[in-house]
Amino acid sequence: MQFFRKKSDMTASTSAPAAQKQGSMKYVVILALSAGMAGLLYGYDTVSISGAIEFLRQAYDLSSGMQGLVISSIMIGGVIGVGFSGFLADRIGRRKVLLIGAALFFAAALWSAFTYSPGTLIAARIIGGLGIGLASALAITYITECAPAKYRGTLSSAYQLLTILGIFLTNVINFWIAGMGDLNWGINAGWRWMLGIGALPAAIFFIALFLSPESPRFLIQSGKEEAGFKLLEKIGGTEEAHRELEEVKASIERDKNGKLSDLFRKPLLIPFLIGLLLATFNQLGGQNAVSYYGPTMFKAALGNDIPNVEFLCSSLVGLVELLFTFVGMYLIDKAGRKPLLVSSAAGMGVFAAVIAFAFAANIGWLVIAGACGFIAFFAFGLGPVTWVMIPELFPTYMRGRASGLCTVLLWGINFCVGQFTPMMFEGMGGTGTFIFWMVMDFLGAILIFKFAPETKGKTLEEIQALWTKKN
Repeated sequence: MQFFRKKSDMTASTSAPAAQKQGSMKYVVILALSAGMAGLLYGYDTVSISGAIEFLRQAYDLSSGMQGLVISSIMIGGVIGVGFSGFLADRIGRRKVLLIGAALFFAAALWSAFTYSPGTLIAARIIGGLGIGLASALAITYITECAPAKYRGTLSSAYQLLTILGIFLTNVINFWIAGMGDLNWGINAGWRWMLGIGALPAAIFFIALFLSPESPRFLIQSGKEEAGFKLLEKIGGTEEAHRELEEVKASIERDKNGKLSDLFRKPLLIPFLIGLLLATFNQLGGQNAVSYYGPTMFKAALGNDIPNVEFLCSSLVGLVELLFTFVGMYLIDKAGRKPLLVSSAAGMGVFAAVIAFAFAANIGWLVIAGACGFIAFFAFGLGPVTWVMIPELFPTYMRGRASGLCTVLLWGINFCVGQFTPMMFEGMGGTGTFIFWMVMDFLGAILIFKFAPETKGKTLEEIQALWTKKN
C-alpha cells in the first residue's frame, strides 16, 4: 500500500536550495504504536482484574458491592486523570503527560501485587487509574496530531488495537496462571501474578514514549516552529509539511484568544455534544460488562464440569475481539466513521438480545456464541472509532482539554458499569441485564445516525471549518 503519493524529483537550484524530502510511513507507524501502548495498559488492567476477582472474592469474602468497587476503583483514578490530562497536555505537552501516566501505572501494578487488604488494593488501583486516565485520551490526541489525514483513522486505531491485544494476551495469561496451581494457590498467589505482570507493558510504554518526539502541532503552538516543521517533514514530506505548517499556524492565529468556555457555545458546542454522545455509548453498549465479568458470567452459564472453562471462554472472546479490531482498522478510512459506528451499535443490540434469550433458556453455549458476536460488533465500530473521532472534532488549542472532558464522561460511565454490573446480575439476572444493554445499543445507533458527522479523509483544519460553516 502506498501511504504517500510519490512526489516528483526536484533539482536543487537558487529558487529551491533545499532538496525535497519524502515522508516516512514507517516512522509514523512507530509513533502511533508507541503512543498506542497506552491502550495495552488499559486492556491489560480490564482483563487482569476480571481473572483475579473470583480469587479475591474468596480471599477477602467480598460482597457483590465490594467486588464492584475493587474492579471500578481504577475508574475513580481514571476520571481524575482524564479530567486533568487535557489541561496538562496543553501546558506541558502530550508526550510528558503520557510519560507520567506510564510511570504511575508501573508503580500501581507492582503495588497491587503486594497488597494484603481490599483497602490497599483499591488505593493501588486508583493510582493505576490515574496513570491510565492521563494516557488514554492523550494517546489518541498524540496520534491524531502526527498522522496524515488520509490514514489518520487507521493509525489512530492503533490505540484500540493494542487495547484489544492487551485483553487477548491477558486472557491467555490468566488461563495459564489459573492452571499453575489449585484453587488455594490462586487465592493466595495467583491473583498477585495476574495484577503484577501489568508492570511489564507499563515499562515498555514508558521507554517507547521516552524515545518519541513531541506532537508537531503542539511544538508549533508552543513557538517551536522549526522543530514542528522538521517533524511534519519527516512524517509527510517537504511539500506536505509546508502546507500543514501554514494551516496549523492559521488555525493557531485564529484561535489564539480561545478559552475553555468556548466549548459551551457555538461553534464548538456542536462537536462537544457529539463527543459526549460518542463517549456515552462507547460504554453504555455494555461490552465492559463482558470484559470485567466474563469469567464469572461464563462460569455461571457453563458450570464447573471443565476446569478453568471460564478463562478459556474469555480467551476465545478476546481472540474474536482482536480479529474484528483489524476489520475495523481496515474499514475506518474506507467505509468511513459513521457507517461503522451505526452498524456496530445496532449489531451489539441484536447480540445483546441473543445473550438475554440464552440466559432465559439456560443455553450455555449460546451465551458464549452471543458474547462473541456482541464483542465482534463492538470491536470494529464503537471500540476504535470513538477514540479516533473524538479528538478529530476539535481545533488544536482545544483538542487536549475537550478530548479529556469527553473521556471523563466515558470513564465515569465505565465506573458505573464496573460498579453496578454485579448488582444487576444479582437483581435482574443475565436476561434482565442484557435486555438493558440491548435497549442502550439500539438507542445509541439511532442517536449516532442522527447527529454524528463523517470525518473520513478530512484534515483536522477542514473538520474545524465544518463547525464554523454550520454555525
